[in-house]
Amino acid sequence: MLALVFKNFIRSKGTKIGLLFLLGNGFISLLIGHQFQEKQDRNIKEAATYQKEHIARNAEYHSDEMGLLLYYIKFSLVNKTFPINSLAIGQRDVNPSIQSVTIRGLEGQKYDSELNNPNNLMLGNIDFSFVLIYLFPLLIIAFTYNVISEEKESGTWKIVATQSNNTFLYILKLFYIRILSLMALLTFTLFIAVFLLNIPLDNSLFTFYTISILYILFWFAVCFFIVSLQKNSNFNAVILLTIWLFLIIILPATINTYIVNKYPVPEALELTLKQRNAYHEKWDMDKKATMNKFYSHYPQFKRYILPDTEFSWLWYYAMQQMGDDESAVQSKELETKLKQRNEAGQNIAQFIPTLHTQIQLNEIAKSDLGNQLLFMEKTNQFHEKLRLYFYPKIFDNADVKKENWSKFKVETFEDTSETNLAKAFLPLVLFNLLLISLGWMNFRKNHQGI
Repeated sequence: MLALVFKNFIRSKGTKIGLLFLLGNGFISLLIGHQFQEKQDRNIKEAATYQKEHIARNAEYHSDEMGLLLYYIKFSLVNKTFPINSLAIGQRDVNPSIQSVTIRGLEGQKYDSELNNPNNLMLGNIDFSFVLIYLFPLLIIAFTYNVISEEKESGTWKIVATQSNNTFLYILKLFYIRILSLMALLTFTLFIAVFLLNIPLDNSLFTFYTISILYILFWFAVCFFIVSLQKNSNFNAVILLTIWLFLIIILPATINTYIVNKYPVPEALELTLKQRNAYHEKWDMDKKATMNKFYSHYPQFKRYILPDTEFSWLWYYAMQQMGDDESAVQSKELETKLKQRNEAGQNIAQFIPTLHTQIQLNEIAKSDLGNQLLFMEKTNQFHEKLRLYFYPKIFDNADVKKENWSKFKVETFEDTSETNLAKAFLPLVLFNLLLISLGWMNFRKNHQGI
């Protein structure tokens, strides 16, 4: 019986076209992921080469003053891109994965990023997570919306009912065949991804795969519940597409609008201007006031006395530091509001399977907002480390030629945060069980109609 059900399902031209369409889009998404991976690797290699040549060139041309040299030199920090990131690009296509900074004011540098085509940013990347979240449900709906209603409308259901000892078991077989076909397609696509994108067979991939399976099962559970209402095919199709539109587009957009309005953040441009204004106004202020604030921030540098000259690098870098200090409130506010947005989004998403799946896939791939916040925090630490190392050398006017500039390599930040498996799996499992239970109850209630 099961073999016959499978043959009838797979023989359909619509089935073949749907599976081939989804497979084709899945393969395209892997190619896009591969291009993204190559771009990231190329950018990192170019950053390492550029920093080495950039430091060497400036050390040669500005060998007289350490302060002048460090005005120009940039040092890079890389946010490590894991291979699995190619499956869920997330925010990595809009937020920079490389931060190149001088030891001057940081707030004016943190939000520099490479230019992108606005149309590309608006459309986004068709990565595998897009195919999974947007396209898989559509094919599931197309495969299941009329599994019973079509036979009832064609008059063949009574024949099936008389030939089958258990019509509910027959319905389960219909769903089982369709679930099996989509699971096989998912597994095959990720199997190709492992080799094409060099994704290691580790816990991250296992978690990614498990969430993908639970997400597919969620949409089958939705379809199972709607089919259990035993309405006509048109009703099933319209209501399922409405659910898809609501869960995929309308509800996430509504939640995003709510979070943005509830936790408004100061613009990065506003923060940059605040830092630069705080720095520029120091040119017209008493130098001693600037130095007193600097010594208060760094008591260890009180031994450096401001020379009685019109310009000194001690005062200049103290002035730069004060620009950051006086914009620290806005910087902290931005960081806090972004963290609140991230936490609010994650909490709300636990009740919305589509949004929950997207957030979890991005979290596994280290391409979510949480990863970006950790990277910005690491950038602050990286910049502070550079300042503390070079400030004494600038203030002592150390010999540029005696510094071993070749030791300053591009540094890498690796996000080692672990995914909470219970938090990742439980919402989807509960929704699946709820919908399946409701569908089963409907079938039991209406078993005479079957």
